[in-house]
Amino acid sequence: MTKSREIRLKSRPAGTPDASNFELATVDVGSPGAGEVLVRNSFMSVDPYMRGRMYDRASYVPPFQVGAVLQGGAIGEVVASGAEGFAPGDLVSSMFGWREAFVAPAAALEKLPRQAGVPDQAFLGVLGMPGLTGYAGLREIGRPKPGETVFVSGGAGAVGSVVAQVAKIMGCTVIATAGTDAKCDWLRARGIDHAINYKTCGNLLDAVRSAAQANGNNGGIDVYFDNVGGEHLEVAIEVARPFARFAECGMISGYNSMEAIPGPRNIIQVVGKSLCIRGFIVSEFAGLRPQFFADMMGWIAAGQLAWEETVFEGVDKAPDAFIGLFSGSNTGKMLVKL
Repeated sequence: MTKSREIRLKSRPAGTPDASNFELATVDVGSPGAGEVLVRNSFMSVDPYMRGRMYDRASYVPPFQVGAVLQGGAIGEVVASGAEGFAPGDLVSSMFGWREAFVAPAAALEKLPRQAGVPDQAFLGVLGMPGLTGYAGLREIGRPKPGETVFVSGGAGAVGSVVAQVAKIMGCTVIATAGTDAKCDWLRARGIDHAINYKTCGNLLDAVRSAAQANGNNGGIDVYFDNVGGEHLEVAIEVARPFARFAECGMISGYNSMEAIPGPRNIIQVVGKSLCIRGFIVSEFAGLRPQFFADMMGWIAAGQLAWEETVFEGVDKAPDAFIGLFSGSNTGKMLVKL
């Protein structure tokens, strides 16, 4: 019998989550039966989308249940296996995060190849769901062309940092926002043309417009990759050139709002500028994974793409890591080491 600590949803948050919404429990995990695998997690992911699952409402994924262990991306090693194709020591990914160990059907796991020079936890970030989200959303919806200007909000986050760097690899001028000077410095070190601290820049519209004008293009942007929503979305509409493409990935500025959020005040410009604004969920681009892995591994090997991680230690710190997403305390992927 294996002991495992896990985090459960104690109550549904009202506004920004806090520690009182979570509880730590210890459970016994049995041995795997036929077709099952016992896994001990090494890293788990916390992601902004999880906030939506804490509401009791229908969505593209079922809501978390009060009193039940939470779920999310995780990687770990097989401890014991009753399933063909899985052996002790294999690296696997699953959606059984927020816990130290578990038994699950083999069909719920994906065996991962270890990559020289790439840490295992990269499969939760740059080579995982956030990386594919940025890669696919930029490529399939943004469709940037060499010489165009790409604007990405949340540019130092797990998704935004991939978007910013891939856009540069594709020959674009990149404008990115972040919430600290250190994050902006990291973006500039990665070759991003304009990194704007949205908390200290004064007028965000003026800052983005000035950056766009510095690159010609009639002072406009051709692609906007949205992770933030709110004021950032209004600014993007304002500085968009005709026929600009907007990839709507997330709107973290409104995830904890207790009231209906008004739409962009300048939404009428969508008509006059013939803008294409499209939301997406990464699962619709699952078919791109082989190409995604090939491209990303090539760029990593060539030194064209890097990533940052913010790591909390211990499953008991998972709520703190999750709550930290909403104050911007992470640079790059937010992880919990188990």
